[in-house]
Amino acid sequence: MDPENKFFIDVECRQNNHVGEIICGDVFLSRRIKEEGRIIAVLSDGMGSGVKANVLATLTSSMAMNFTIEHREVARTAEIIMNTLPVCSVRKVSYSTFTIIDIEDDGTTTIVEYDNPLCLIMRGQEEFDPGWQDLILESEQNKGKKLHICKFKAQLEDRIFFWSDGIVQSGMGTKAFPFGWGREDLGDYVKKIVAYRPYASSGKLSQKVINMAKLHDGDHPKDDSSCGVIYYREPRKLLLATGPPFDEHNDFDFSLKVQQFNGKKIIAGGTTAEVVARELALKFDAGIDSDDPELPPVSFMEGISLVTEGILTLGKVARLLESYHTNTRLANGPADQIIKMLLESDRIHIINGTRINVAHQDPNLPVELEIRRTVVKRVVRLLEEKFLKDITIEYM
Repeated sequence: MDPENKFFIDVECRQNNHVGEIICGDVFLSRRIKEEGRIIAVLSDGMGSGVKANVLATLTSSMAMNFTIEHREVARTAEIIMNTLPVCSVRKVSYSTFTIIDIEDDGTTTIVEYDNPLCLIMRGQEEFDPGWQDLILESEQNKGKKLHICKFKAQLEDRIFFWSDGIVQSGMGTKAFPFGWGREDLGDYVKKIVAYRPYASSGKLSQKVINMAKLHDGDHPKDDSSCGVIYYREPRKLLLATGPPFDEHNDFDFSLKVQQFNGKKIIAGGTTAEVVARELALKFDAGIDSDDPELPPVSFMEGISLVTEGILTLGKVARLLESYHTNTRLANGPADQIIKMLLESDRIHIINGTRINVAHQDPNLPVELEIRRTVVKRVVRLLEEKFLKDITIEYM
């Protein structure tokens, strides 16, 4: 997304599997198309549950994502998806729902829904009607099938809540919800949690919704359930400085960039921290105790949120990010602390100093001790592709 844009787009989806199933029959995909400044999110619910449902939903969401990236015409996309799905040998039908949300860098948002419960758009703490339209398919094979479509210009603090029918139908057959939670009561609940936590992240809000749906089913979900949230928010900024500049004459300029950055700051690298402390005359205390036996302890510097060792710590950050998922519980070691700050931030600026550290050329050091630039590139790729973070890198 263009750095001049006033908002960052926070995209998250949380899911619960049908009780007894080890795989979810709903599939969520999200992608940042950096060259076009677009973000695309897709949620699909396959018929039934388990592996068969997951195959249908994976096929649907993958096609929906690829056709949307290519700017294919909506009705044609829907027709191809519906005609491609394998036919169920039992029910003699092929069926998978989808929600496609395509966001351009100026906030122009297009939503296309087929048979998922209608999503909810919030403008601040009020429901917003974008002017939904119905598109009826006319081909012989899919005649009469209906797509819900809307297009609107998003504003700061807008949110989109989208879901599979496992959420709306939760609690069905119980005394409290004989016909299920229902779209109307679900909407009321969403308005309450947004009013109570107006700046909550997408991940926290989507988790609250699926937790409540699970509660309605007595902690045993009767269907796969997914809730996605998109939040157009003020960007949370973070600076990661690692490695001193190539030329020592640039030490002061480098340190000044760190000092003047408006947001949270991490320095990863002992030499880097010493350069900044020396050039800016800042108090700098080396840490003693580490919560991670693999890594040196964190240090402390006035005005800096977190100071850690460099390459070893960033290497572990990359490994932890690769295996990270929604149920991951981070510890309190230096790498874990960096990840917490990275995931809580939206726009991350990295200053990568390129001075060669003689210590890292020692052949006795472990093979995974990669040169700094390679490690940073790994971290950046993971943050961009897996977590949709907005990253800029500056080499010095």
